[in-house]
Amino acid sequence: GRGSLGGKMGAESLTLDCLIHIFSYLEAPDLLRAAQVNKTWLEATDTTSLWRNMCLNQWAFCNISVTPGMQTWKKYYLHRSNIEHKMISGQPSVDYTCKAIRGHQGEIQDMAYLSPNEHTFAMGKVKSIVCTASGDGTVKAWDVQEGTQIWSSPKQEMKLVQVITIPQHNLVVTRDLHGTIKLWHGDTGKELGAFSTESTFCPTVAYTINNKPFLSVATSSEKIYTLAVPDLSQISCINPFPNCSVDLSPCSPDGQSIVVLPLDSNEAPKVLYTHYATNPEDDQLMFSSPLPVNKCAFVTCWLPAEPARIALMHRIDQCDNITTFDITIQKSKNKMNIMVQQVGIFRLPKKHIFTEYRTIAGFGKQMLLIAFDRELKLYSLNGTELNTFQDHMKMITSIWVVYTVIIYYSPTCCIIRST
Repeated sequence: GRGSLGGKMGAESLTLDCLIHIFSYLEAPDLLRAAQVNKTWLEATDTTSLWRNMCLNQWAFCNISVTPGMQTWKKYYLHRSNIEHKMISGQPSVDYTCKAIRGHQGEIQDMAYLSPNEHTFAMGKVKSIVCTASGDGTVKAWDVQEGTQIWSSPKQEMKLVQVITIPQHNLVVTRDLHGTIKLWHGDTGKELGAFSTESTFCPTVAYTINNKPFLSVATSSEKIYTLAVPDLSQISCINPFPNCSVDLSPCSPDGQSIVVLPLDSNEAPKVLYTHYATNPEDDQLMFSSPLPVNKCAFVTCWLPAEPARIALMHRIDQCDNITTFDITIQKSKNKMNIMVQQVGIFRLPKKHIFTEYRTIAGFGKQMLLIAFDRELKLYSLNGTELNTFQDHMKMITSIWVVYTVIIYYSPTCCIIRST
């Protein structure tokens, strides 16, 4: 057409900057179509900022620099979008695989993913590793894609009840029935250290601060110990609730918060600031005020795509509820404040009240996976049921989510869904 000055104003007269600005309003399918018009449009649609903005708008965490095969934001966006499409519409043995992991002589008590999360979107074949702890007294490492054993520890004297991994340092932590904590090398299964709590109940949490790994251990003696890794030396010992034993949530994704769950129904959970636990000489705030939930909070999980968003399953009027909070650490003058804000709350269906075992896992920033006996359900934070999976013949006892891999298992069988 012709502009008001009589000059030709066709698409070919637009500058590269104008095209990039116009294309910033397009979605990926339209950008790919526009790239086929001519060389100038192809150059404009390949602009790094367009694809980078789409990635950051779509996903909370993106890092192409540590992901093999992802040299550009465009490749990263297209590859990750393709993976998510396969998750929604994929077919067995075509777009994802299911492997049954068998080899323990006793029931699987716990499992954890050892491989770094960045491996998920690799273009080439990358080995992904899962570790399992069993009642037979062994911890084993498995190749996820093949479903084969990589290594096994020697049989321990007592039943193993917990396994934790520290992928950044390639370490595996186990806890047995009598409270002995051991450290293992992630490549070989070699034992690196041990620490005895002399407590049959001692939930253990691993986390990293400034690239240094730590463990926090709660005991039946009402204390929380913080240990340095790898020597497992004691750094601090605190007592958050006098005359009350506690359980611990995992550490938040940003490494700053652990929710302490009192086992006394007259107490409400508090948030532990990990900086204080690892630096007891600093005069910092140790705990938050009690969280605004009723007293019986018994299952927690973090939403992995948020720095510190936690979901707590708790009971109100004989019904199970899920309440989600965002936790932030804010500095005010010379002190630190732990701030807690409610994000969502919903009540689970009454038919699940008497379910023997419940476990939850966060997915992204807005979804929760909840296991009820043999069913696995996907919920939004406001309680909308999005999907149901019924793969298991026996009760599901744990869930592990690593972006595009969902692993959930019963005492004798492990199901792996991967793209």
